[in-house]
Amino acid sequence: MRNEKFIHTLGNCINHCNYCADACLGEDDVKKMVPCVRKDKVCAEACAALVQILAVQDADARGLVEYCQKVCRDCAEECEKHEAQHCKDCAKACRECEQACKAYLA
Repeated sequence: MRNEKFIHTLGNCINHCNYCADACLGEDDVKKMVPCVRKDKVCAEACAALVQILAVQDADARGLVEYCQKVCRDCAEECEKHEAQHCKDCAKACRECEQACKAYLA
């Protein structure tokens, strides 16, 4: 199945974004983590929506894949600004998902 690996990558990104958002709330300076939490939430939701659309046979997901690629890139860029390990792990998962979106669109 062509989408199976892509769906797995999306799921990994969702998990890391949700974990990162929650972990950010435990940081000492929560206020500086607000942009990270917001990007994490948008990224997780976009990836989750894409997983659902990809599960539908012959659904045209191209526009959503393009959007997902953008929010994964944005989330990775935000997470890369922070030193916390959960942010680094999330950035890595988002970069992998961004590349998977790019490959899907190719």
